[in-house]
Amino acid sequence: MALDLTALRAHFPSLATGLAYFDGPGGTQTPRPVADAIAATLTGPLSNRGTIGPSELNAEHAVADFRSAYADLLRMPANGIVHGRSATQLTYDFSRHLAKTWQAGDEIIVSRLDHDANVRPWVQAAERAGVTVRWIEIDADTAQLDLDSYERALSPRTRLVAVTAASNVLGTKPPVRAIADRAHEAGALVYVDGVHYAAHHLVDVPALGADLFVCSPYKFLGPHCGVLAAAPGLLENLRPDKLLPSPDTVPERFEFGTLPYEILAGATAAVDFLAATDPGTSGTQISRRERLARSLASLHEHEQSLRTRLQEGLEALGDAVTLHSKAPDRTPTVLMTLDGRDAREAQTHLAARDVLAPAGSFYAHEPFTALKLQGPALRAGLAPYNTPDDVDRLLDGLAAFL
Repeated sequence: MALDLTALRAHFPSLATGLAYFDGPGGTQTPRPVADAIAATLTGPLSNRGTIGPSELNAEHAVADFRSAYADLLRMPANGIVHGRSATQLTYDFSRHLAKTWQAGDEIIVSRLDHDANVRPWVQAAERAGVTVRWIEIDADTAQLDLDSYERALSPRTRLVAVTAASNVLGTKPPVRAIADRAHEAGALVYVDGVHYAAHHLVDVPALGADLFVCSPYKFLGPHCGVLAAAPGLLENLRPDKLLPSPDTVPERFEFGTLPYEILAGATAAVDFLAATDPGTSGTQISRRERLARSLASLHEHEQSLRTRLQEGLEALGDAVTLHSKAPDRTPTVLMTLDGRDAREAQTHLAARDVLAPAGSFYAHEPFTALKLQGPALRAGLAPYNTPDDVDRLLDGLAAFL
């Protein structure tokens, strides 16, 4: 069924401000059910996890429900779901865990397309371990990965390939499964940054070929935290530094300290909210995974329609706008520079018209360097709650600025 955009938007208190939000790649607005779940958990009863009394059981349920929800969202076992403060924190943690298995002479591969959170942790871990870093380059003309450079970088010495499933600035979606298959042939693990991808697609971690996959619920209507998914058997073979009395079972051995039960509850509520966005799933007995598949298909169709409207409108502005998002297969995220104009001035101009489109480099150090972008660029990212009117307001604002 078609997305009921009016009904969807009614769940977002922040939309009552009248602002048009194009900053979704940095973090989406939050629907009321997510906030309600956080508040209900915090106000309890709530204690540390245990099996005696409702307050302990509420904490246990918050953790179990979180793992179950993200198992459904990512198509992974519940005991392969790890909570973290952020995707960056999880990647730093797992770079240290995995580096313990590396030896001198080993190599890893990172990509010029990635957010720095999926580059610097690996580069720094490699430097400490005495491991060589090799690179997958970007084709500047297409904003896509140069897969020939990947073939040149890959060898029997490769231990890890870290790659994004979708660029947070360009929207480019590289062929992750093909990259993973070649890595596995060489005996390497594949770590996939799915932070931007998971905001726009139903994730199937096994189908992607990812050994470890990380995402951030606050990019898809949830609270600020990170989630890592991996096969429990792989996690069993990793030994993090940890407190002696803390649990050593998987995945608890990777979660340090008391978990934020209210954040887990909010992250679970975000998955349930997404699963209910397609009106055709209401009152049905189908699985949450199937409801997610139907709902996210509706959201994808909606976002792609808006992307087409935005793309055509930007192209109509002529040479004054340079679009750097060129890949045929990409998310509804557009990076642009404005001929002779400062992107931050454009951001300020749009904000005065109640249109929020941020300017910057967005922690995408390698893509900006590879594309020879000097200074900030303007990014417009679409989210489920955006409307055709939002897009028109952005286009009108840019036309007035230029």
